[in-house]
Amino acid sequence: MKLRGFVRLFTHIQLLPVLESGEETTLIGGQAVMEGVMMRSPHSYCVAVRKPNGHIVTEESPLPKLSDRYSIFKLPVIRGLGTLGQAMWLGARAMKFSAEQALEEHGVTRGNREEKAGNGWATALSVLFPVVFMIALYKFVPLYLATVLAKHVAALSSRFAINMVDGTLRIVIFLAFIYLLSRLKDIHRVFEYHGAEHRVVFNFESGQPVTVENAQRFVTWHPRCGTSFLMVVLILALITYAFLPIDNFWAKFAWRIALLPVIVGVSYEVIRFAAKHQRGLMSVLTRPGLWLQRVTTQPPSSSQTEVAIQALERAMVLEESQGGELVIA
Repeated sequence: MKLRGFVRLFTHIQLLPVLESGEETTLIGGQAVMEGVMMRSPHSYCVAVRKPNGHIVTEESPLPKLSDRYSIFKLPVIRGLGTLGQAMWLGARAMKFSAEQALEEHGVTRGNREEKAGNGWATALSVLFPVVFMIALYKFVPLYLATVLAKHVAALSSRFAINMVDGTLRIVIFLAFIYLLSRLKDIHRVFEYHGAEHRVVFNFESGQPVTVENAQRFVTWHPRCGTSFLMVVLILALITYAFLPIDNFWAKFAWRIALLPVIVGVSYEVIRFAAKHQRGLMSVLTRPGLWLQRVTTQPPSSSQTEVAIQALERAMVLEESQGGELVIA
């Protein structure tokens, strides 16, 4: 795979938690991909991508609920980890399908795709490297900078101050990273499809007929979006890490990684509750994520919204064929 292709896929994988939305219940959710949208229902999903010739191609498949297979994922907090894990797996699969359409656009056929990808090494790196990169960027770098700063500024040398500076830097780095990515033409297109996905989900949840005209009337920011989820994760992490009774740098770093699953699980419960109770403290906690969606979602064209609708319709047809019931939550 060429360096440009690797970087492109790496960048999109970095954005998977930002672009993903929905949850493992009776709700409809989805995710933006390269030139398309993935929509999922409780037991099915469909990826729809518009090719350069204007045709829309799809890939759909049944998707068993993780909690139906393993009862432990019905428990609060733990269900959030299972849902996020399945969403990331599904998101990577959807992204792979959309990337394949781009490869075919440049003359890479199914027959030689494996050879072009270096027998899979680039694909493995494109998944592993983002994980290492995110740990370094959001765990190591802010903690290191906060520790160095504490050595030069006496007012920031206490344990609490170091942890608060660490959390603040983590949020600043995240916001700067998202903003810089949004300036890329490729990513801006994905953010437009992200907006299309949200508008179509809103249209479906409203009970109105799902059409391009109806969908285009809705806003592009949604309370169950992965962007809002990540902002809640960052805020809860700042609060949690601030009170850790640890001073050693490497012990702090290890605990930040160890506590991440707990923070993710709790954040999922917060987002799930806030989506149904959009008042009071929950509204305040999730509002930063809605503000950030002004960046991570952009107004889509009618053509892009059409793609999102087709993904939703195909997912619903497959859901109905399995006897599933779609309920507007």
